[in-house]
Amino acid sequence: MTEITKKLEIIKKAVDDKKGLDMEVLEVGKLTTIAEYFVIASGNSSSQVLSIADEIDEKMSLEGFETLGTKEGYRSARWIVLDYDDVVVHIFHREEREYYNLERLWSEFARKPKED
Repeated sequence: MTEITKKLEIIKKAVDDKKGLDMEVLEVGKLTTIAEYFVIASGNSSSQVLSIADEIDEKMSLEGFETLGTKEGYRSARWIVLDYDDVVVHIFHREEREYYNLERLWSEFARKPKED
């Protein structure tokens, strides 16, 4: 298992463990230098969004993967961004996700990775 695959597996499991909604994994590496993958997920409330972010951060940290910089949006808990270098995680409050619709912006050009 590659390091990036391991990161994606940890993140997906953490989102599932906290009952995150509508998780999408988009391969964006050919479109931007920001990351290889975006993981997008939602929560029904600010507390669920925080819980998902905390779970991801804890599980990633246990495996030796630390976020780069700060957890953007953590205080408002409406849209939290966690940057793990080649994987950037976007955790939205459901209403914010509908408004910003990142999938629409990126998915036309990005492709979903094949399952291992």
